[in-house]
Amino acid sequence: MPLVARQELTLTPDPRRVVVKLFVPGEDAAVVRTRAGALIDRVAHLDDEETGRLLRDTFDRFGSRHRDLDGTFHHHYDLVRHRIARVRDLSFTAQLLVGAYFSHEYAVEAAALCNPSMVAHPDQSELDVGQLRVAVSLRQIGEGHLSSIGFATAVLGPGRQLTVADRSGPLVVGQRVGARHRRDLLAAGLAEEHCDNEVTATVLDALPDRYDEVTFERVLGTLPRDLLSRSTGMDTLEHLRRTNAASYATTFPTDTALHQRVLWPANPAESNGMEDARFVRFTDDSGPVYRATYTAYDGRRIATRALTSSDLRRFEIAPMRGPGARNKGVALFPRTVGGRHLALCRADGETIGLTCLDGANRWQEPVPLHGPSDSWELIQVGNCGSPIETDAGWLVLTHGVGPMRRYAIGALLLDLHRPERVVARLPGALLAPDEADRDGYVPNVVYSCGGLVHAGELWLPYGASDARVGFATVPMAALMAAMVTSPPAGPGG
Repeated sequence: MPLVARQELTLTPDPRRVVVKLFVPGEDAAVVRTRAGALIDRVAHLDDEETGRLLRDTFDRFGSRHRDLDGTFHHHYDLVRHRIARVRDLSFTAQLLVGAYFSHEYAVEAAALCNPSMVAHPDQSELDVGQLRVAVSLRQIGEGHLSSIGFATAVLGPGRQLTVADRSGPLVVGQRVGARHRRDLLAAGLAEEHCDNEVTATVLDALPDRYDEVTFERVLGTLPRDLLSRSTGMDTLEHLRRTNAASYATTFPTDTALHQRVLWPANPAESNGMEDARFVRFTDDSGPVYRATYTAYDGRRIATRALTSSDLRRFEIAPMRGPGARNKGVALFPRTVGGRHLALCRADGETIGLTCLDGANRWQEPVPLHGPSDSWELIQVGNCGSPIETDAGWLVLTHGVGPMRRYAIGALLLDLHRPERVVARLPGALLAPDEADRDGYVPNVVYSCGGLVHAGELWLPYGASDARVGFATVPMAALMAAMVTSPPAGPGG
């Protein structure tokens, strides 16, 4: 009898979920030649009546699909106004119409919806006994395989009941705001990029532990001339600014629902996508906070980045540094273990490892936990989200890749106090693609970025062939009983 019970309810990509992006005619051509100036001239030559009619028609067509569309149009106008010869001659209506011509809709999940994680929602009000409200993060993939992070809200229970809240309404892309930077993270980034000289040392020495952009620029502005006059001085300043800018913050209006919020690429390192967010509710002496890791992609390189939020409305975003943060699939533990901040990783591309954060904010060389061994996982293994704490140990959901690049989900159990040690594992796969799962954007895949335990059940959201998101439940008692004890010695000691 299978351990897993699949829910009938699924989430499918909704092409109506759209955001407004800047559109500059000519930039998408094989030979880049912006046609912005000519377009603005044509708009400027429209008479007032035609200008007003076109703008009204645009708002009638698109106004209900977006929040503050006039504000977006004006922002896009500001971005291209330098190409207008006589700015003062344009009426406010004409300015908005220019902004409309330099805008387009982008369906954030038109291509695929997949790879969810699940955490307890910040709002647990108005629930019945046996229910838990959860926040589900989603990888949304649109045109050009561009990924962003979206959300859904669901209620688990009582029993195996599942209700997912309506996801309609205008989407909102987070607004970038001032971040409180960390000096140790800046230092770790400079060290990783081998940028260590008198300029960087002087800047790091002058910065406080936490600082804002104004303080950072003030410190750069007071650097001695004899340092800046060196042949590498200006290059080092550029390097400092680029490394510092890798950390940023984004926020959403207080009256937006969670499912309306979209974490959209806002940094060159993630310009081609934010992929596979693994959220966890982290708890320490200061209380609970949401943390996540995700893969940033710039079109050529990948990088692991971290999110932190107290309310899933304001997010602090920063790169992760060190050998343990290389490659994809970093998943944070929900608390410290023996005073250590720990994470699962796959630094070598095929083995699940355990890494620890050192005093310099770098994730150390990982300890291997589990490599490809069974037939269903011989290509590679990795985690499917943050470890889940149980009385028996840390439950780690894994993924393995087998013949025909078929992804399946398995499970390990780590020692509660010494997570370097694997104490048990599930023989075979827990969840594998069935006939309903195997077809999609990326066939033959089931994959998760994290589940949770509620009322004795493991709730496992999963992506099915990158085409839709499904939900499964597993009785914890049965799962633990099916685990096979591992020998005391192994890769982790």
